[in-house]
Amino acid sequence: MKRPLKCIMLVDDNRDDNFFHERVIRNNHYTDCIITKESGKAALAYIKSGKKEDFSTIDLIFLDINMPGMNGWEFLEEYNKLDKELQTGVIVVMLTTSDNPEDKAKAKEWGFTSAFKTKPLNKAMMDEIIKNYFND
Repeated sequence: MKRPLKCIMLVDDNRDDNFFHERVIRNNHYTDCIITKESGKAALAYIKSGKKEDFSTIDLIFLDINMPGMNGWEFLEEYNKLDKELQTGVIVVMLTTSDNPEDKAKAKEWGFTSAFKTKPLNKAMMDEIIKNYFND
């Protein structure tokens, strides 16, 4: 039985992608809570500034690689420095236009990066993520 997701965070500088991914999530009732940040810095600031209880509601982070200011890899470096309690139970999925095998290999190096998916997000992809990471 799948457990409902409390909240999903989208970290992507592309507003159109965020809009589309948010629609997939909402239209298929994966969660009612979607937090969208257009940069790695903004996502980290949100995570760091929020109360621990606020962040613990995030179950899933979709992270783009190529973003200005702080790319996905730099986000992962800073995210890795956060209190491990903040990371517990959070699934991080790289969601990017890249299908570069080097990027896929690099994503696997991070112990908390659970999957590497190529945009766009779709229902089948979400169902697979739910099945793999959120079944009780």
